[in-house]
Amino acid sequence: MAASPKWQFKTKFRANAYGWRGSKLAITRLKEAVKEIRTAAKSDPVAAGDGCVALMERLWPALQHIDTSSGALGTAVHNALEDLIPLLISAPADRDTRAKWLERLFDAVQEDGVEYLDPVAERWGEIARYPDLVNQYADMLLDRIRDAWADHQRYNHVIGSAICLSCLLEAGRYDELRSLLALRRHRFWSDDRFAADALLRQGLWQEAIAYAEASRSKINGAFSDHAIDRYCEDILIQQGRSDEAYGRYGLASALATTNLATYRALARKYPERDRRQVLIDLIETRGNKGKWFAAAKDAGFLDIALNCAAATDADPATLVRAARDFVGKQPEFAMAVGVLAIRSLLSGGGYEPLLSESASAVRHIMAAAASIGVTDWAIQQIGLALQQPCVKGREVFRDSGTAELGRQQAQART
Repeated sequence: MAASPKWQFKTKFRANAYGWRGSKLAITRLKEAVKEIRTAAKSDPVAAGDGCVALMERLWPALQHIDTSSGALGTAVHNALEDLIPLLISAPADRDTRAKWLERLFDAVQEDGVEYLDPVAERWGEIARYPDLVNQYADMLLDRIRDAWADHQRYNHVIGSAICLSCLLEAGRYDELRSLLALRRHRFWSDDRFAADALLRQGLWQEAIAYAEASRSKINGAFSDHAIDRYCEDILIQQGRSDEAYGRYGLASALATTNLATYRALARKYPERDRRQVLIDLIETRGNKGKWFAAAKDAGFLDIALNCAAATDADPATLVRAARDFVGKQPEFAMAVGVLAIRSLLSGGGYEPLLSESASAVRHIMAAAASIGVTDWAIQQIGLALQQPCVKGREVFRDSGTAELGRQQAQART
């Protein structure tokens, strides 16, 4: 192996390097570190593997004082490890080098205060690669975990349980894996996934799905249910049963930061399906139709967007912005959305909307109407919207909209 690069990230990931408000800076530095290691992997994959270990063992010492309540840092660390673990696994390191890497990582896992390195532990058997190393870590932890899990009088959390399960799986020691899991007082999907993988590796994919389904429980919670859905969905897709995967799991498991991102992710996973129908299926499955307005609009399905805009949970401020944005592109859509925004404001929609929203909606409607010569019709529609019953406390929005309509009518006459 050539001399290891002088890693720039090491100076950014010293112990106690970041304070309570250091999340944003740490995320930036983390992305830089991943980029540096990935670049090195192109010319020296073994050195890059050593860089992966160096960064992983520095995560907790460097990040331990940061406020992680937003979840952004945890997500960034997870994403970084998703990039780095495959580099570490594939690095063509000799047995002694890999053994030293594992020793360093094992110490880091033991000291990890918030389990940043869980993804590393879960793929330990793959990272170990050499059969004797895989079995070494399985045997080292097996008795300790067996004793802890057999004690049903108290809950014993054993650091390294995922390492042991991963190694038993990679070593093909499926009977020992199942026997160990059978000792637990409570089932957790994070553990059960290894037994499901064992079934899958034996070609028993239907049994793997059944085992995963049986892992659902109140203890696991919604997060684990989502992970189980994704797991079963992936199996069905791999078995060429895409329609079944979509219907049973795809619509439930699709999850991203926004509804639009959720829709796009699901459409990418099932490219053979009609994209319009995918959106409709998501809306029908998830509910909260009004919250899907922006997704439908940005996806280009304006008729679906209008249907969502008419729902009681549509946000009027979002509708007003859409009316503004579509004045020149789709004036008919802008007018319809603007009218629905007024109706929503008067009926109590939105969370503390700005008083200016109703006047803005009127202006956008009138601008769109003027562009296609239907000003009189627009005035009539705005008037009807403003005359609808108004919930207590929202009278100010009707007054503001009425005043703006009067100003627009006066301008139209001059």
